[in-house]
Amino acid sequence: MSFGRPPGITGILVTPPDRGSFPLDHDAECKSFMMVYLKCLKDNKSQNGACRPQSKDYLECRMQKGLMERDDWTNLGLSNVSSSTTFPNSSTTASSSQPRGS
Repeated sequence: MSFGRPPGITGILVTPPDRGSFPLDHDAECKSFMMVYLKCLKDNKSQNGACRPQSKDYLECRMQKGLMERDDWTNLGLSNVSSSTTFPNSSTTASSSQPRGS
């Protein structure tokens, strides 16, 4: 019995998300980085230029936890921004490594 779709349709074609789309952080693995970034935005009247290090830290956390594909900082527009947090093993996407700091 098929619920919600016509009978006779057996397979569903799954496609990866578009670039720029990434999974939600359901387990709150990077929530602390997100909160630091949002606080920075609030403190700086939503001027994101002042919060670029926090943005880089948040994206680094997402890449390490496998919540987004690892990409070069130049492609993300953050190559000239120094990170405010030290990340262990930042070149891999290991889900067991925990960021130090914040």
